[in-house]
Amino acid sequence: MDTIFTKIDKGEIPSTKVYEDDICFVILDINPVKKGHCLVISKQPYPNMGSCPDDVLNHLILVAKKIEKKQREVLGNQGSNIIINNDPASGQEVPHIHVHVIPRFEGDGRKHFQDHDKYADGEMKAFGDRLRLS
Repeated sequence: MDTIFTKIDKGEIPSTKVYEDDICFVILDINPVKKGHCLVISKQPYPNMGSCPDDVLNHLILVAKKIEKKQREVLGNQGSNIIINNDPASGQEVPHIHVHVIPRFEGDGRKHFQDHDKYADGEMKAFGDRLRLS
């Protein structure tokens, strides 16, 4: 399956790569939340986390950790968002697993996710019981 990311990896679409190995590559996002926003992208086009092998997913997270460290050294950000949008309902626009590494700065005006849900009485416990890993 070809995606915009496989085309970027093949050099068919220009990008600014900041890292590459046999499993993944990292580019600057062309529509950044903050300048320096990077995407850690698997070379194989797994459509979501569930289809991505554990060793590849682990590698993507470890590379995201290195990118986040480099962002702090170079950009001086005080925090970061590390995000995987998993399937279209979550906002995933490209069906190819990738990790957003977004540098965040004190006072940048974007500290929290918007539109929070609230639990009814007893509902949090019920969700916890249903979601608890055994």
